Amino acid sequence: MGRFGVQKPQEEAGKAWPAIVIGFFVAFGGVLFGYDTGTISGILAMDYWQTLFSTGYVNTQGHLDVSPSQSSAIVSILSAGTFFGALGSPLLADNIGRRLGLIVSAFVFILGVILQTAATALPLFLAGRFFAGFGVGLISALIPLYQSETAPRWIRGAIVGAYQFAITIGLLLAAIVDYSTQYRQDTGSYRIPIAVQFAWAIILIVGMTVLPETPRFLIKKGQHDKAALSLSKLRRIDPKHAAIEAELLEIRANHEYELSIGKASYLDCFRGPMLKRQLTGMGLQALQQLTGINFIFYYGTQYFKNSGIQDSFTIQVITSCINVVSTLPGLWAVDKLGRRPLLLWGAIGMCVSQFLVAMLGTLTTGQDASGNIIVYNVAAQKAGIAFICIYIFFFASTWGPLAWVVTGEIYPLKTRAKSLSMTTATNWLLNWAIAYSTPYLVNYGDGYANLQSKIFFVWFGACFLCIAFVYFFIYETKGFSLEEVDELYTEVSSARKSPGWQPSSTFAQRQGVDGATDEVVHGGLVGEKPIDGFSHHNENARV
Repeated sequence: MGRFGVQKPQEEAGKAWPAIVIGFFVAFGGVLFGYDTGTISGILAMDYWQTLFSTGYVNTQGHLDVSPSQSSAIVSILSAGTFFGALGSPLLADNIGRRLGLIVSAFVFILGVILQTAATALPLFLAGRFFAGFGVGLISALIPLYQSETAPRWIRGAIVGAYQFAITIGLLLAAIVDYSTQYRQDTGSYRIPIAVQFAWAIILIVGMTVLPETPRFLIKKGQHDKAALSLSKLRRIDPKHAAIEAELLEIRANHEYELSIGKASYLDCFRGPMLKRQLTGMGLQALQQLTGINFIFYYGTQYFKNSGIQDSFTIQVITSCINVVSTLPGLWAVDKLGRRPLLLWGAIGMCVSQFLVAMLGTLTTGQDASGNIIVYNVAAQKAGIAFICIYIFFFASTWGPLAWVVTGEIYPLKTRAKSLSMTTATNWLLNWAIAYSTPYLVNYGDGYANLQSKIFFVWFGACFLCIAFVYFFIYETKGFSLEEVDELYTEVSSARKSPGWQPSSTFAQRQGVDGATDEVVHGGLVGEKPIDGFSHHNENARV
């Protein structure tokens, strides 16, 4: 990786590839997330499914279909399940562990897939969507947690960002399978795309049975010998190696200090210095959803169809391909260029793209008396799709992966599981709100806003807010250990001043823990920092 400017620091002992491989495999759970959220867009547009699940509503084309309110419920109930799943993730993460928690989550997801596959009417289908969502919510909070606690710090951004890459692959696979079954006139049209998800869950379960638990969780549970073995598997060096002992000493010193000040509750995530970090993570995840990406992947097929595009399924496959490919440069750049510049320029690119899509769609289309879309300028519609693709590039290479990267590394061990559960729940809460409200905002008819392409002005406004949010609230954390990130927040009061900051000492050294000598710093891990959210540095230290 040195050729591309991202390489293992010389002072890091052991091998990096085991932790990298493990981190990328765990990211596979994102396929469940992406596929489950992506497949519904195509299913809602399938003729056979519309007829089978219709309760008598007829759409503007004169075809039996589910009503806009039913469509809203079908899409959004998955997000409701994910919201509660994300909030419940600390119960698994902090009790049975990150690894076993992921296995249990996958089984919950499988229950939801079984119910959806068996359904021939809306009630059972909705129940299946909820349980699948609950499983996805658990997984979406646990995967970044597992990755952040096992990944080498110098490539942590790419590893956690790979979770978003897996999500995009899931979206692409969903579009391809939907495209392949769309013309079937039997239950296979929707059952095949849904049942494919069994494979993704089984792969994750089998893999997690052989992977190690995170060293930080084992230290938290007082299992120091197991923590040493886990870390030795990740670094491929002897458990008694000086670098292993140094890293465990630092983690243990942080944990013991946390025990001295008591356990953390959900309220502690909003107290004192933690408030800023908690709101930063929740704001970042909320804005990621408000950029409009899920409008494209939840309702994109139907939207393109309504806008006069003849082969809307093909467009959905193309946008999904762009989503996958565009994530790759972001995975390289996150540990090369940093978090702040990528998020800032990504927000600017998304903002411009959404504005142009809104203008082109609004000025070149109209409606007849029945609410059908009339396209006045086909070339302008094609240009609009091109700018949607440009928007997807900016999102997939910046805000898509980096929202998970940043939220996975800015919280201390004491509150990490709870803080991440709330940031992930915020993501899913906004996801639910957008999924539920979009049909009412976009569709034609009494009681509906009939915004059509004007909805992109809403996404434009949110992207504009993203620019300011990054400038004022996002700290640069590239290349720091999780504990060093904590010291960054205690020493630097403004996100604008974070680029250029460097750590001065380890937490173990400042606390006077036995064995925390200069050899620790040079033995493999330079400077892990306090993780309680409070300052333990010299008040006269220079920033």
